[in-house]
Amino acid sequence: MLTLIYFVLILGVIVLVHEFGHFIFSKLFGVYVHEFSIGMGPAIFQRQGKNKETTYSLRAIPIGGYCALAGEDDEMDKDVPKDRCLQNKPIWQRFIIMVAGAMNNFILAVIILLLIATFAGAPNLDPIIGSVETGGPAEQAGLEAGDRVTRINNDKVSTTDDLAIFLQLADMSKPVTFYVTKEDGTETTYEVTPIAEEVDGTTTYRIGVTIDNEVRHDVLSVLSYTARKTGSLFKQMIISFQALFTGRVGFDQLSGPVGIYQIVGAQSETGLANMFYLVALLSVNVGFLNLLPIPAMDGGRIFLLLIELIKRKPVKPETENLVNTVGFILLLALMLLVTINDVVKLF
Repeated sequence: MLTLIYFVLILGVIVLVHEFGHFIFSKLFGVYVHEFSIGMGPAIFQRQGKNKETTYSLRAIPIGGYCALAGEDDEMDKDVPKDRCLQNKPIWQRFIIMVAGAMNNFILAVIILLLIATFAGAPNLDPIIGSVETGGPAEQAGLEAGDRVTRINNDKVSTTDDLAIFLQLADMSKPVTFYVTKEDGTETTYEVTPIAEEVDGTTTYRIGVTIDNEVRHDVLSVLSYTARKTGSLFKQMIISFQALFTGRVGFDQLSGPVGIYQIVGAQSETGLANMFYLVALLSVNVGFLNLLPIPAMDGGRIFLLLIELIKRKPVKPETENLVNTVGFILLLALMLLVTINDVVKLF
């Protein structure tokens, strides 16, 4: 039950922050807002705004939300002045409205990372080996504590996050090449052959190193960590998508609501700081995904705005609605497949 509460709260906060970005700039630019909703499906609570313009809703399924703007539904827009419809606003205003949701998600992530670093300390993000297991694969290959990893196979490493994700993407059934800079500045390479181990029926691989995670509390370290970690989260998203489209990551490794629920449950047992970090990570994910040029997503609408800017003529509303409807159906189908995959993993 506690995991369910955490799950609802985390998704609710991320969606609220995202939709509030669209909402606040829509109001600022005079766009009529029919409804501001957190959650999807049947409404469990609704309240009309003071000016009787916007309906504020809380809906039963806590996996999304929306900000219904004039110009997106002809039936709802019958009594709305034309100058208050989204499509009749200048391109720059529509662009800001569309991008504001993702920007709010990124701002939320930055604030959370700053708070984590301020109160729990700023971990060192440099990919420096802290210790080497005696007799392990890394020691046998020649790696030493203090070595700074610069590449894993052909992938450049700048942070501990890079090191972690590229090791996850590497074929661990083969030797892994570590490019390192020694403490005296010399550069060298090592071929490390991971050891396969069975853990709960799953094959895992052990290299035998730990990373230097020294925690600092000074102001410069806190600010540096916040900036570097934010950039690192973006880089992780880009690397993950590249890996997905190049085949380095399979479709079965994608996670939907069920997978996120499991992650929330696991993280809730590791401490408050890790829970907040998960919120920051998911917030960046939501913002990043929404900016992709996918129909029905904010990025798809931004892409249509760019077409309008280039052609100097708006895309026909019928065409835009058709594209968004098809995109929405495809997104629902993808979510269904990912959810089925998550459920299958449970058994």
